[in-house]
Amino acid sequence: MTFAQGPLLWALVVVALVAVGAVMRARKTNIGLRRQNAELHQQRDMLQRQRDELHVAHTGLTHQYSAELADVRKDAEEETKAVLKAAVRTLQGLADEQQVVIENAQKKYGDDPGMLADLMAIDHANSQFGRRAQGIAVLCGGWLGRRETVASVFDVARSAQGRIRQFDRVRVNGQVNFSVVSKAVEPVAVVLAELLANATNYSAPGTPVEINIQAVPTGVCLIVDDAGLGMGQEEKDRAAALLAPQAAISVSSLGIPPQFGFAVSGVLAARYGFRVSVDSVSPYGGVRAVVLLPDELLTGDVPSPPPVAVGHYDADVAALPRRQAPAPSPTPLFPPAAQPAPAPQPIGPAATTAGGLPKRRRKSPVSVVPSAEPGPVRSNEETASRLGAFQRGTRSGRDMTTTEGPEFQ
Repeated sequence: MTFAQGPLLWALVVVALVAVGAVMRARKTNIGLRRQNAELHQQRDMLQRQRDELHVAHTGLTHQYSAELADVRKDAEEETKAVLKAAVRTLQGLADEQQVVIENAQKKYGDDPGMLADLMAIDHANSQFGRRAQGIAVLCGGWLGRRETVASVFDVARSAQGRIRQFDRVRVNGQVNFSVVSKAVEPVAVVLAELLANATNYSAPGTPVEINIQAVPTGVCLIVDDAGLGMGQEEKDRAAALLAPQAAISVSSLGIPPQFGFAVSGVLAARYGFRVSVDSVSPYGGVRAVVLLPDELLTGDVPSPPPVAVGHYDADVAALPRRQAPAPSPTPLFPPAAQPAPAPQPIGPAATTAGGLPKRRRKSPVSVVPSAEPGPVRSNEETASRLGAFQRGTRSGRDMTTTEGPEFQ
């Protein structure tokens, strides 16, 4: 070994020792980092397990809270409906008592046209009050009183017309040879009245609202057309949800002030088996509402005529003229003089429905449609008699018993 090689060797030894020390320190650091990484993984796994446990607990608490909140809301809704139902029953009883008083006053003072007209105005206001009370009762789970006899489709339309404020804007067009079965008379009249109230409230004052009665293969349609601004898609969707409810309708969800019309119509339609829709546009640019009465709710039976009593006020409605053509103008308050009824028309071969069942037909109309031709001037007694006849015509679709409950339906 030379002198020059000695320092180089020692340098290499020192470098080797430094390298070995660095490797040992790196290995030690690596072992520590691996150990720390393992601990961190364990902590992460533990935290994930805790997170999952907390998520499960949170989900359980959320479901429990939702269930308890739903129970509280259901209890509150049922209590609210029970209170409203009890209050409405009281109001309905008072309205019925008031109706009796009005009818007695009409019979007592019916010979005075002015007095009778005032009493009819009171009766009209009372009928609107009764309609609203009926709607609230229906939403609260109550049942409408049941009628014992059938009523013609035209009489049901006239009954609905007489229950709204702006009844003089309504035109009833068309005629069919069918009657509505007794259990459905009042529900259909209430639903049609709600649709007419919407049509008159949301269209310009003075514009007509038409009810067109049409026979279709599956039953009879009552079509209400107005000249309003129509409905947006959001309003149509909300109306469709209320008219075909999948669950019980909450009273608290009807807004402030509450909008009862579509909700009441949907509940009654679902309960009695007919359909209501407002998703079409009327020929006048407004809303077209359609009530479809299936064959199951129709009959060819003739409604029983009202009893004839002594006195001018109790003149028989059947003395009014008949016609088959649609009415071109609003139904007049003072119908014209009586004309001979048209002779019955022979019936051809029996038609059948889409399901193969025979169509129910009659040889003459099942209701009286007043003529729009002008009549002669009458005395006060005749005028009072006609006022009473008109009122009975609008009321013929809503005379019923006051018994409530599904067992009577």
